[in-house]
Amino acid sequence: MARGNPFGNLFGKSPFQPIQDHMAKAHECAEALIPFLEAAMADDWEQATKHRSTITRLEGEADELKSEIRASLPKSLFLPVPRSDLLEVLSAQDKIANASKTISGLMMGRKMSIPQPITASFMEFVEEALATSAQALKAINELDELVETGFRGREVNTVEALIDELDRLEHRNDEQEIAIRASLFAIEKDLPPIDAMFLYKVIDSIGDLANRAQKVGSRLQIIIAR
Repeated sequence: MARGNPFGNLFGKSPFQPIQDHMAKAHECAEALIPFLEAAMADDWEQATKHRSTITRLEGEADELKSEIRASLPKSLFLPVPRSDLLEVLSAQDKIANASKTISGLMMGRKMSIPQPITASFMEFVEEALATSAQALKAINELDELVETGFRGREVNTVEALIDELDRLEHRNDEQEIAIRASLFAIEKDLPPIDAMFLYKVIDSIGDLANRAQKVGSRLQIIIAR
């Protein structure tokens, strides 16, 4: 009996659905940060551990899907989008899940709390980063429609508008990162130095999550431009 085509089995009717599924998984991983952070700020490390396990599981599932896509996307297959571009999109998406795991790992490892004076602004910063990831998911979910329309017409305008909004969200997240760093600097003398250092690392990683989401849009913009 002839063996089935693994590419066909994975990708089915659409060569882009697995890419979209991967982005959905990466965003799901990012969204799991909210209950984790809420538990951490409540000093409920039992619940935080459970949510950290969820993040780790989702990141692992995203990794598995990434590996399957890479293995099932042969160089010889004709696609309306260059294979290299799809792999670049996949890599950018995967780093959203990676950043989520890093954030939860940093906080879980030290049972870190967020200083009360910056709690509200910190959560706004996280939520804005997740909004950036959600916008990247919206944009990448238009990939099928872009191909169907031959990368022309209203669909291109729709996707470009989504990417513009993604850029705006990422820029706003950058501004929030600057502000929260300034707020932390104002109180860091009252914190143990190591705690302050790790808080800066967490802030960096949250900003990186938004940056990675913006890069998904940038890669999609390159595909449109081709």
